[in-house]
Amino acid sequence: MISADASQRSQTGIASPEQLPSLDLTALIDIIFIVLVFLLLTANSQLLSLPVDVPQSPSSAITAVDNRPTIAINIMATAPYWAIDSETFDDLATFTAAFTAHFNTMPEATVVIAADKAAPVEPLMQLLALLQTLSISQTQILMEH
Repeated sequence: MISADASQRSQTGIASPEQLPSLDLTALIDIIFIVLVFLLLTANSQLLSLPVDVPQSPSSAITAVDNRPTIAINIMATAPYWAIDSETFDDLATFTAAFTAHFNTMPEATVVIAADKAAPVEPLMQLLALLQTLSISQTQILMEH
């Protein structure tokens, strides 16, 4: 707080302009100018981007989708557990014979297994054991979240 001596005051209690102390506002103006320049420079800042090289391939390199035949195997939650292309089988022996016949007619076919999430694990394990005995190492297992 800035105050003047009581001896320098007039009778009304207010000091005359010649008697008031002066304030130096140079430092405050410098700070305001620096903040103003900073805000002006950052308001129109350019967004930085990272260049990404996307590989380009000639149109001759694009190949057609390979439409290989598939054998769809369903494993259901209740008996009968096994089905091939929606045809159900009551026991593992008949399923094994039918699957072997399907696979022998289409040896290049992709085997797709679609199991119900409520299905027991035993039919799936029996199916995987059958695929292993037939030397089928590549299968697709469909799952739902």
